[in-house]
Amino acid sequence: MSSDFALQLAAQLLWNAALIGAPVLGITLAVGLLISVFQAVTQIQEMSLSFVPKLLAAVLALVFFGPWMLKRLVGFATTLIASIPSWI
Repeated sequence: MSSDFALQLAAQLLWNAALIGAPVLGITLAVGLLISVFQAVTQIQEMSLSFVPKLLAAVLALVFFGPWMLKRLVGFATTLIASIPSWI
């Protein structure tokens, strides 16, 4: 295995990790921002008010985007395992 191939593999790994994590992180970030604005406007500083909606948003994002995330991960793993004989 050459160093170019290893760098290409690492780049693909990081890109897939970013794509797989992006939906959950993005939705949770948006919900957290909305809750923070709501807390700033109403001056309610309750920790559970920021935690519970973000947790529910993350669960809903996993339910909605989970199949796509799993298909992307399995596709990457299949490609990676199939390319093992070419390394030797």
